[in-house]
Amino acid sequence: MEKYDAIIIGSGQAGGPLAKKLAKSGKKTVLIEKRYIGGTCVNDGCTPTKTWVASAKMAYMADKSSFVGINIKNYKIDMHRVKKRKDDIVMDARNGSEKALEATKNLTLIFGEARFIDEKVILIELNEGGTLEMTADLVFINAGAKALIPDIEGLSEIDYLTNTSILELEKVPKHLLVIGANYVGMEFGQMFRRFGSKVTLLERGPRILAREDNDIAEEMHKLLTDEQIDIYTDAKATGFKKTKKGNIKVTATIKGKEQKFTCSHVLVATGRAPQTGALQLDKTGVKLNEKGFIIVDDKLETNVPGIYALGDVNGGPAFTHIAYNDYTIVYRNLIEKQHISTKDRLLPYCMFTDPQLGRVGITEEEAKKQGSNVKIVKLPMSHVARAIEVGDTRGFMKAVVDPKTKKILGAAVLGQEGGEIMSVLQMAMEGGITYDTLRYFVFAHPTYSESINNLFLGLVD
Repeated sequence: MEKYDAIIIGSGQAGGPLAKKLAKSGKKTVLIEKRYIGGTCVNDGCTPTKTWVASAKMAYMADKSSFVGINIKNYKIDMHRVKKRKDDIVMDARNGSEKALEATKNLTLIFGEARFIDEKVILIELNEGGTLEMTADLVFINAGAKALIPDIEGLSEIDYLTNTSILELEKVPKHLLVIGANYVGMEFGQMFRRFGSKVTLLERGPRILAREDNDIAEEMHKLLTDEQIDIYTDAKATGFKKTKKGNIKVTATIKGKEQKFTCSHVLVATGRAPQTGALQLDKTGVKLNEKGFIIVDDKLETNVPGIYALGDVNGGPAFTHIAYNDYTIVYRNLIEKQHISTKDRLLPYCMFTDPQLGRVGITEEEAKKQGSNVKIVKLPMSHVARAIEVGDTRGFMKAVVDPKTKKILGAAVLGQEGGEIMSVLQMAMEGGITYDTLRYFVFAHPTYSESINNLFLGLVD
């Protein structure tokens, strides 16, 4: 049995960087990956999907070009080239990361599937055949998550798509039906509508974006329906059946009434499930929650000392930047002897629909539930000079503020460059910059961030 100082399972956005840092600090480290270097972000998430979002936006701009005096006629979607561009970018990122890992001193990279056979003893089924056993005082689990597939009659009998398999399409679906109007569902739904698909979204809840304020959800609903995307809420798919012509018949209950659809493709976007099953964590005593995610403390350590869980596998939030931050917390605590925790860290995120939705901090609805004395400020993008100039005034900016301390407690920006504008507000929140100070900042003109001045205009005495 090989003895290491540190074993890392999974090369996602926490595992890969952590492996290099630990190895460079002098620890004998092994990184185990069962599939591709880079995890979801590089292979199935951020990199490929945002590449396709860019292609879809180009189609949208071509379609709307006459609005700004440019006439583009008879443009065509070459899905083969769209996919090839995506594949090339993914491979560059994956191969570059793999080479960097292989070149790191004290680091061993192994491809295979890991499972525990004792508390800190791991057996690896090597991809090339054979097995290895190893142990270490420190074990880091960065196994990630995968698409959650609901148990619906007939679903297993059709060639349904997930966020991974849909990225292999080389033809535009004639009619894409999406189960779940969440971030994955809405990004892919809008993307393929712009590529030319008819798109139908089925959402089980009473509205889309259940975690966002109602006004954000309503505005996003309008944005998508304006692009001829059909959205059904209080909708539950109950059955699937393949037709002789190769189409898919879908039975759904919508607001209590049965309705049928015929589509060419089905995308399942009903959430994510942790990849903990194959790890056999029962051999370690590591505790899981009711959904199978690994329970960790605010230092990302499990109930078993020396075993940590980072990224999506610990329940998230399931974002690349959270996984990366998990890595920095663990490394700084273990190697630099700091005392950093996940408590009170701001959790920003961005949904890359067009326009983007960027959000950080608490929502208006959360503030009301807490009984907080807050004020809400909003600025429609139609009042933002830059938005007017580029010809896209969809959406609005919104902030939740404390009128007593004048601190910004939360922000949501649904509009062009929404993620970038949100990040400016996040920096203010992190630095304790109050809205009355931010109001008088000198931002470059004309930029979207400049509109932050006007967002807080009504709050200045």
